[in-house]
Amino acid sequence: MAYEIPVTQARAELAELINRVVYGGERVVVTRHGKPLVALVSAADLERLETPAAQAEGEEAPVISSVSSVGGTGTRSSERGSYGLTAEHRRPGVHG
Repeated sequence: MAYEIPVTQARAELAELINRVVYGGERVVVTRHGKPLVALVSAADLERLETPAAQAEGEEAPVISSVSSVGGTGTRSSERGSYGLTAEHRRPGVHG
């Protein structure tokens, strides 16, 4: 499970958070108003997530479910499950 921290606190503790991620092997989810905003992962984790073989084998699923479970506290049921994605690509001019 990932460590959750509000964005205001994360700003003040960025160096410590980086150390926790790099040396402690932790994943940190930064929240705003109790909702997941970004996740800090080590460069090794990121490389694994971006590897085509890992994506084909579904290795990213535990990370996505971990981040999604952090957002499960204090959210409405209609919002649950939408936090697995950190970004969505849309073509210019397409709104939806």
